[in-house]
Amino acid sequence: MYGLSKRARKIRNRLLLIAAPLLFVIFISGSTQPTDLQRVYDRGQLVMLTLPGPTTYYEDGRGQNGFDYLIAKAFAQSLDVELMVKPQLTLHGLLRSVSGAKGDFAAANLTITEDRGKSLEFSIPYMDVTQQLIYRRGEKRPKSLDLLAGELVVIAGSSHSEQLIKLKGSAQNLTWSEQDDLEMSDLIRMVHDGEVSYTVADSFSFLVNRHIYPKARRAFDITDPQSMAWAFGSHNDGTLLNAANRFLEGYISSGKLAALKQALFAQTEHFSAANSYQLGRQVAQRLPTYEPMFRQTAAQFNMDWALLAAVAYQESHWNPKARSPTGVRGLMMLTLDTAKEMGVTNRLIVEQSLTGGAGYLAKLKARLPQRITEPDRTLMSLAAYNVGFGHLEDARVLTQRSGMDPDLWTNVRDHLPLLSKKKYYATVKYGYARGSEPVVYVDNIQYYRAYLQLYSLSEHDFEPPPAVRYKELDVPLSRQRN
Repeated sequence: MYGLSKRARKIRNRLLLIAAPLLFVIFISGSTQPTDLQRVYDRGQLVMLTLPGPTTYYEDGRGQNGFDYLIAKAFAQSLDVELMVKPQLTLHGLLRSVSGAKGDFAAANLTITEDRGKSLEFSIPYMDVTQQLIYRRGEKRPKSLDLLAGELVVIAGSSHSEQLIKLKGSAQNLTWSEQDDLEMSDLIRMVHDGEVSYTVADSFSFLVNRHIYPKARRAFDITDPQSMAWAFGSHNDGTLLNAANRFLEGYISSGKLAALKQALFAQTEHFSAANSYQLGRQVAQRLPTYEPMFRQTAAQFNMDWALLAAVAYQESHWNPKARSPTGVRGLMMLTLDTAKEMGVTNRLIVEQSLTGGAGYLAKLKARLPQRITEPDRTLMSLAAYNVGFGHLEDARVLTQRSGMDPDLWTNVRDHLPLLSKKKYYATVKYGYARGSEPVVYVDNIQYYRAYLQLYSLSEHDFEPPPAVRYKELDVPLSRQRN
């Protein structure tokens, strides 16, 4: 076998010289891993790890909601990808999962602490909170951590636990226990119910929960302001973290974060106790414009006009341009999905909003088992309008498990709040819900309905005293007050 000629060898060598750089580029491109940010783009999804809760993430009759969720959704939209939410059951599991790359980042009202900084990297802060000692109204207000006269419970592995360990040196009588299967809203509820004497909560969580658990009170702050941020695994390459920081800087400087906080705080007032003075003012100023439409639409669906008007008042205070942070709009605050389902093309048109809302309420009522009679049937449909039909059914399942009749509102209303407790919501189909809010929602609507019925019977010459209560109104009400 003869070797290559001199000319052939020259040609071969030239080809190798030309091909070598190309082969090197191919090798490098094939072996280089995509960045964290590129992986998000490639999959078209941003994966957020969180803990279910009223200030983080939840689902109700208006769809997905929550402070951290709404900010993360805006971040995903800025990247032109979808947001996927993966709720975790415990704080420990959440922090371990983000470190183990089960999600792109964690958003759950997390404060930046020294211990967490050892295994996580944090975004720029988007809110400052203080840790507060919470006690029960009616009990003696404690003056210091060294003088607590009862059980103090906090979340295991939380920033509150870290802080108590630091304070132990100056408060030698301080003792506490930790639980891993609770959230701050659980502990605030437990103080409200008298199950524990004290807990520690972030100021933000306490602000949002206090209207649901009014017997829980702030005693004093145990920290200076602390920064709240998103958490990323220490293994991250910085590309997604940098993108998050750029987004948060713009979101904060544009005023969008401040507007969201304002809207969220307004939502806490949305479920506050019925206010006769405010209702009376709106009856005088706005009701005359909408009452004919309330009556006409209610008649179309064989519904009491005062009930429909009461729902509209609870939803929007009869403001046809009302809008929530999640994008529900109009007099009846319909979601886009509900509007589409009910054939509503413009949620800001009062007639369409009323027809869509009344029709949807009637549809929810029709989904209930026929054996459920009035007034329970209407009251349960109202709860479903607020919290979602699936969560209502979960509460009925819990009611039945406890040996009580799930077809009676008085029983179901007692079990709805359990949907915010992990030991219960982890056992039902639709998971966590702010179960106390549909209870308050239904209570408020009953009050508004009774007010409007008396207003109508008195031929609009009616102004009940601010102290009016259900028992003073001679109209059909729920058996819950028996």
